[in-house]
Parts: sequence; structure tokens; C-alpha cells
Amino acid sequence: MSNNMIFYLMGGSAALFVIIVLIYVVLSKKMQKSEYKRIQQLQQGTKRNNFSTEVLFQKLYLFYIKVPFIKRYVLKIRRRLEIINIDDEYNTRKGTAKILTKALVIIVPIIILTIMITSSNYLLMAILLIFEVFMVDTLIDGSVDKMDNKILKEQIDFFSEIRHAYHEFNMVEEAIYQVSQDDEMSVSSQGEKIYEILISNDPEMELEKYYDIAPNSFLKEFAGVSYLTKEFGDRKVNGASLYLKNINNITQEMQLEILKRDKLNYVFQSLSVISIAPVLLLEPLKNWAIKNFTFTANWYEGKPGMIVQILILIITFASYVLVRKLKDNGSTTSQVKNTENPWQARLYKKKPIKKIVDLFIPKVGSKEYRKVQQYLKDAASHLKMEWLYMNRIAMAIVTCIASIVIFSQLHVIAIDYIYTEPTTDYDIMGELSAKDKKKAMELTEQDNKVLDQFKGKTKTTTVQIRQAVQRLKYYQEAEDAEIEKAVKRIEDKLAIVNSEYMQWFELLLAFVFAVVAYMAPIWLLIFQVKMRQLEMEDEIMQFQTIILMLMRIERVNVEIILEWLERYSNIFRAPITKCVNNYEAGAWEALEAMKEEVSFTQFIRIIESLQAAVEKIPITDAFDELDSERDYYQEKRKEANERLISRKGMIGKAIGFAPMVCMFVGYLIIPLVFIGLTSMSSSFTNMTASR
Repeated sequence: MSNNMIFYLMGGSAALFVIIVLIYVVLSKKMQKSEYKRIQQLQQGTKRNNFSTEVLFQKLYLFYIKVPFIKRYVLKIRRRLEIINIDDEYNTRKGTAKILTKALVIIVPIIILTIMITSSNYLLMAILLIFEVFMVDTLIDGSVDKMDNKILKEQIDFFSEIRHAYHEFNMVEEAIYQVSQDDEMSVSSQGEKIYEILISNDPEMELEKYYDIAPNSFLKEFAGVSYLTKEFGDRKVNGASLYLKNINNITQEMQLEILKRDKLNYVFQSLSVISIAPVLLLEPLKNWAIKNFTFTANWYEGKPGMIVQILILIITFASYVLVRKLKDNGSTTSQVKNTENPWQARLYKKKPIKKIVDLFIPKVGSKEYRKVQQYLKDAASHLKMEWLYMNRIAMAIVTCIASIVIFSQLHVIAIDYIYTEPTTDYDIMGELSAKDKKKAMELTEQDNKVLDQFKGKTKTTTVQIRQAVQRLKYYQEAEDAEIEKAVKRIEDKLAIVNSEYMQWFELLLAFVFAVVAYMAPIWLLIFQVKMRQLEMEDEIMQFQTIILMLMRIERVNVEIILEWLERYSNIFRAPITKCVNNYEAGAWEALEAMKEEVSFTQFIRIIESLQAAVEKIPITDAFDELDSERDYYQEKRKEANERLISRKGMIGKAIGFAPMVCMFVGYLIIPLVFIGLTSMSSSFTNMTASR
């Protein structure tokens, strides 16, 4: 190829490169001014970083649902979040994974710490680990309750915006739709659901379905009032819209409930931790006492210390359960329990088990059956009669077996301590020196050789022990006094070793504990009934608010009011349900029968007003004092809530601090004082005898 051709090719390539560069520059400028740049910006806005918590929680959910033990908690959380996140699978999965991850982040380090602290005590470790599994339920319930409280607080703003939208559109469904579309709150999905109900072909049927899944009673009231207003129309009362006035009443109820929950959370926020703390402090406290007061080792490492540990654990567990029951604010928990398929139901379906359980269930119609049924109703328990007796029998069996295992383990601990305790002839403060400890362990090893020879032989004599001691190399050159001291010491040890076996009274105690465990579910129901009785006045005031909202709506009668009271009742549900069922047979008679069933004065007054509205006067006249004395009832409601919180707080503190007091008094102070005085008395006796 000639040089000219090469120059031509190089020149052409350079020219082509320049042309390409110019075209790129021109196109770039045009593209910057076109829609292309906007599309790029939109795409850039949708791109995520390499790490995304949204994606992480979705992946964690898929992982958790595959793990057998964790799957139970995943399904439990799902059932509660599905109520809050209506038809929102993405947020339900995200919330489930988020709550469970937080619970695991807290509980896993506690479990690791427990294993490290109790590595030398397997029985205590097992009990603590089982107890900490129950803590997961508390953490999960607390997290879901926070979401429930969040929705309740969002409803305040939501209803406020509904008021403004209703002024603009003057149509209930349009106001709800507009606010639900504009807001991005969690409660907006509930608003969309209520809108769909109102515009459906059969809103009354859809409304009944919504009552079963609504997160709280205030949304039920709002949905019900919205439906009645849409069906029967709005009206003016004292120049104001009745619908907006009813929304204002619901808002005031919510504000009182939010204040009540916030105060209860403040009172109980540390009680759960305080009630649990003793189980984590038992081992550190024991180690500190033994390190500083060696003479207490015999008590802490032996049977007495283990028995006190177990008693403190039982008290702690009972306190923990009672504090949870006391704090319960009745959120979405009660609504999901009935949808579960519990282990009691699955076991009861098996014929052999069913036959055994039926032997314990009292006969239908008997006094005992009616009494237990009443406890279940008064406590608003989700349990069926069969499930309750499955719980009672299971707890009795587990307690009996656990008691026998624990008694056997206590005997093993007592024998093991005899074989491993450093043998000293005096009590000291502080730890043994390395030299003294080595000498004490040598004595223990020599004693163990003799113990092995006569272990289990209850007819061993002092002469036989003396002969065995004299045959030991350790005592070949020992004086008679030293040998006699060793014989006496070994004889005492052997008496303990040979007496550590299962006694008949221990089997009797195991049976007694089983009976106590069998009664525990009934006692827990009675406790729940007592706690619910504290809230009777609060429920009556909720009834008054419901009646106040309904009494001025046209076409509302006593039967409709009773149906609403039944829907929102908790403590008085049973008598109201019975009254609604008997209403068609005779309104006045059904109300009179309900009045005879209840004894709470304020509820009797409501029943008498309903009776007056059935036969004599209009509903508005029967309950005219509710409207005229609304401010008084509001102040009375606040004062009643304060009283309720004060009483619950007082009971909660007494229960919550009980384990801590028992631990310091029963596990530290009393042992130190008693053992110290005993050791001093023994020392003075020895000193006196040696003179």
C-alpha cells in the first residue's frame, strides 16, 4: 500500500471521528431538551439502593414462614395485622416480619445471656428458657398494640377531616371517599372499606361482616352511624348536623380512650420488666453471696437454695401472667382468638382423649356447669368449656410430672453437692485461698472413697467407717483424733447420701401441686372477672354515648338500641344478648328479665329508661338527661378512668414487685442472717468446748 493511500485512510478516519463527535454533541443537546431527560429522571426516582429494608422484610417473612417454631408466631401476628391492614398483603407481610425481627433481636441476646449465666445449673437454665419463650408473646402483643394505638390516634385527624369534607359534599359516602383517597394514613384503608360498604348492593349485610373485623369499636360506631345517616338522612338538632354531632361524640370517646391507654401504658411500662427481672438475677446473686460468704455455699448449692429458686420462679411466672391480664386494654387480641384452631380443639377431636376429658366436665345444666359457664362469660374468655378442661387436665398432668422430676433432681443436687463440696472444719468470710481449697478438695476426695463403699447401705456402722478410713493411705500416719474427726464427718455425709431418695410425701406433694394446677385456670378466670368488674362503670358510660348518638335518629327504636349495645358490650354482653333474643316474645318482659339478671345500679337505670321508651314516652324523652347533662357525664367519665387507672396501678405494683421482694428477702437476706447466726452459734460452741 502506498504512502498516499495510508494518509487518505488516516484522514478519512479522523474526519469520520469528528463527524461522530459532532453528531453525538448535537443529539445530546436535543435529548436534554426533550422528554427523554424527564423519562430518565422518572426512572432514576424509581431505582433503589443496593440495600432496601422493604425488600429485606419481605425476604425475612418468606424465611420465617418456613421455620417450624417461628411459623406459629408469624401466623399469630398475621391474624392481628390482617384486621388492621385490610386487603393489604404487602404491608401485612412487612409488619409481621418487622415485629418478629424486633422480638428476636431482643429475646436472642437474653437467651444467650441466660445460657452463659446458668451454664452450671441445667434445671434453672431449662426453666428460664421456657419462661423466656413466653416473653416473645409479650413483645409481639406490645408491638401490635402500638399499631392499634397508632390507628386510634390517626382516627382523631381522620374524623376531623370527615367533618370538613361533609360540609363540602353534604353526602356521607362522598366525604368518606374523599378523605380516604387524600390521606396516606393507616386508617385510610378502613375508610375505603366503609365507603365500599355504603355503596354496596346490600350495605346492611356488608356492615355486619365489617363489625367482625373492625380494629376497634369506634370504627364500628362510625360505620354504623354513617350507614344510618345515609339510609334515614341527616337532620338538624339545635341548628347543628346530627351526623357531625355524633362524629364529635365518637371523637370525644376516642380521646378519653387514648388518654386511658397512655396512662395505663405509663403505669405498667416497667412493671413487666420488674416482674421478670428476678429470674435473671438469681444466679448472679447466688454467686455474689457464695463469693463473699463461703459459709452460705451449703445452703445455695444444696436443696434449700434450689427449692427457694423454684418458688421464686413460680411466683415470677404468676406475677408476669397477672400483670399482663391486668394491663390488657382489649385491642385486636380478643377478635382473633376465635379464628384460631388451638391445640385443645385438635386434641379433643381424638376419641380416647375426648372420653377422658368428658369425665371431668360437669354435666350440662348442673350447678357446677352453670358456675363455670358464668365465669367464662363474665371474663369474656374465648375458651369453650371443653378447651378449659383440656387446659386444666394438661396443667395438672404437666405439674405432677414436673414436680416428680424436680424432686428427683433435688435429691441428685444434694448428693452431688456432698461429693463436690470442699471439706472444711470451719466457716470463713470470703473465698478460700488456693492452698486451703486444694487441701479441702483432698479431704473431699478421701471422704468420697469411703462414701462410694457404703453408698446405699443404710445399716453401715461407725466401726466399719473407721476401718475404711484407717485403710486409706491419706490417714496412715494420722493421729486418733484426726481419724475420729474424719469418721464423724463421713458418717454425717453418708447419712445425707443414703436419705436422698424419693419419699412418699413427695409423691403426695406432687399430687397436691397437680390439684393446685388443675384449679389455676379457674382462679385465673375469677381474677379476670374481678378486673373486669372495675371497668363496669366505663362500659355503662360507653352505652350512654351510643344511646345519645342513636336517640335522635329517625326510625331508631328500642330494639335497634339493644342491638347496638349488644354489639359494643363486653362485660354485660350475656344479659343483653338474652334480652335481644327474647325481645320479639315481649319487649317489656325481656327488659324486665334482663333487669333481674344484673345488679349494677347505673345499668338498671338504662334498662328502666328503655322500658319507658317501649310503652310510655319517646326515646328522646326517656334519655333527655344524657343530652342536657353531657358535660357532667364527660367529667364523670374522666374521673372514673382516673380511679380505674389508680386501682389497676396499685394492684399491678403489688403483683409486679412481689417477685423482687421475695428474691431479696427470701433468697438473700433471710439465708444470710439465719446461716450467719447459726454459724456464729456453732463457732462459739466449738470455742467453748475446746477450752
